[in-house]
Amino acid sequence: MKRLLAISFFVLSATVHAQEIKKVKITDLEKIVRDSKNPLIVNFWATWCMPCIEEIPYFQTLVKKYEKDSVKLLLVSLDMKEDYEKLRPFATKRKFTAPIVWLNESNADYFCPKVDEKWSGAIPATLFINHKTGYRKFFEEQIKEEALEKEIMAILGKN
Repeated sequence: MKRLLAISFFVLSATVHAQEIKKVKITDLEKIVRDSKNPLIVNFWATWCMPCIEEIPYFQTLVKKYEKDSVKLLLVSLDMKEDYEKLRPFATKRKFTAPIVWLNESNADYFCPKVDEKWSGAIPATLFINHKTGYRKFFEEQIKEEALEKEIMAILGKN
């Protein structure tokens, strides 16, 4: 229990400059999503995925724009185990400031349906969730900046 609380605190407050990128299991991620008190955007990405890398900067910019509305962003790396050590330098070089965790799972048939029953495993993929409004939407594609801002407005119930 203490471990999950520590992970939740880390995820919602750390920055990439000093952060250790935590290894999480899908059950940890499910708990983070389930226990989120704020509108939460969970973006699934990998260092080798160019559409993923293209969208992360504007995800960060727009989440910062709506920080007064308590919108949070969590970046979940789906990189292979052998690439885990490369994540922090990669994120630092690209100035990723959002909290990052690495999903320590190798069976997509197991973890994908726990995120969304229709997720094939393709990335980028993004889950938008707001427990206060009951909002939940999943995208299995790159989201353009204009569409992302509309989705943030929807997650906040401002559309």
